[in-house]
Amino acid sequence: MSSVHQITVHNMRKELTTRQQELLDFLKITQSQTGVMPSTREIQAHFGFASQTAAMSHLRALEKKGVIVRLAGKARAVIFPEELEREEIVDIPLYGSIAAGMAEATEEEKEGCISIDIASLGIPRNSRTFALKVRGESMIDAHICDGDTVILEFREPRHMDIVAALIDGETTLKRFIMERGRPYLRAENADFPDLIPARELVVQGVLVGLLRSGRM
Repeated sequence: MSSVHQITVHNMRKELTTRQQELLDFLKITQSQTGVMPSTREIQAHFGFASQTAAMSHLRALEKKGVIVRLAGKARAVIFPEELEREEIVDIPLYGSIAAGMAEATEEEKEGCISIDIASLGIPRNSRTFALKVRGESMIDAHICDGDTVILEFREPRHMDIVAALIDGETTLKRFIMERGRPYLRAENADFPDLIPARELVVQGVLVGLLRSGRM
């Protein structure tokens, strides 16, 4: 039975059209780089489809050919058959904006939840994660842009981690630098200065994933 199933899947993969193969490659690359699948809106934009309905139609075609599996009731719930045993989709809270610019005071307000595959991100099952929207351009050299959403894990930071941090009462997204036993925050944009704490530096989360603007 197993060998028959393997042959069937192999034959179906041979029958992929050029566009279907391009979409499958896009799904794999996006998941590998960000830890989550692209939304139908991003698929539409990437391939120039007329609507999100057209993107869904292409996803259904891939599902019929056995190269992806769609899970009901989950956002971005597309996985590959070989990942069924390890896939763990969980909902994490999404909060308001965090400055990727000059640090500024913000109030965290929960705006809902997003679904992520924690296995793809390498996050332990019991880890605490959350998401924040990004404002500003101070992290563009790390490919984090205004409007993106970052996924963060509550844990101790390491040198060169990208973190959400509270510095002297204000919150920001920067790279965590430990130099001569003293921590400070570094932007990934030459137009922004380093942030050296005058009183306190509290890391609120460490970056583990990124959603490009438009995927939400």
